[in-house]
Amino acid sequence: MTHSLLTPDALEAALRAIGAERYHNLHPFHRALHDGKLNKGQVQAWALNRYYYQACIPAKDATLLARLPTAELRREWRRRLEDHDGREPGTGGVARWLRLTEGLGLDNAYVESLEGLLPGTRFAVEAYVHFVRERSILEAVASSLTELFSPTIISERVSGMLRNYDFITEETLAYFKPRLTQAPQDSAFALAYVKEHARTPEQQQAVLDALKFKCNVLWSMLDALDYAYVTPARIPPGAFRPKADT
Repeated sequence: MTHSLLTPDALEAALRAIGAERYHNLHPFHRALHDGKLNKGQVQAWALNRYYYQACIPAKDATLLARLPTAELRREWRRRLEDHDGREPGTGGVARWLRLTEGLGLDNAYVESLEGLLPGTRFAVEAYVHFVRERSILEAVASSLTELFSPTIISERVSGMLRNYDFITEETLAYFKPRLTQAPQDSAFALAYVKEHARTPEQQQAVLDALKFKCNVLWSMLDALDYAYVTPARIPPGAFRPKADT
């Protein structure tokens, strides 16, 4: 709990400490994914469930965009929508994620139908969208700060998956390359906004709690995958079931 006002740099340090302790690169499922310890069906399950998160990011950002008070802020946040939705059909991050799932052998119509989602995935992602829609602008912006840590996880993911899975290609992982430049740009803006606008101990605590919440969203998504597809491998009714030979 923050009881005294932190300097902007001390606030940044506290935010980064949250990532060092809670970011989902530390999760056992994540480590297994990158280290080549999952089979193809388990990787498919990860990509299918992660699709819902990717697809909801622009919807989440649109709810915040509608509340931003200045043209400058709206222009900045609108760029995120274009990054994920693209400017033309078949472009943007969501379309690239579908190329990932397709490259893993999943049918696009099935992925987009969301029929195979784990309940835990749906609840976690929708909780994040709800958080951004209902909380203060400051908290909503702060919840995006997991992007501070994403370039490292992306580099690990691409190199590890290419090295360890013969069914993965650079084309399959094309989603991630633009994020290596987009995520630092996005996080730099969000971090500067938070450091400027969190002006009381209470606001700073809200910012820290927002980032913890977002880390919990990402962690709980991997918890659901690990429980359903690794140990004890109890797939809930209706959720995606890998083929026996994967």
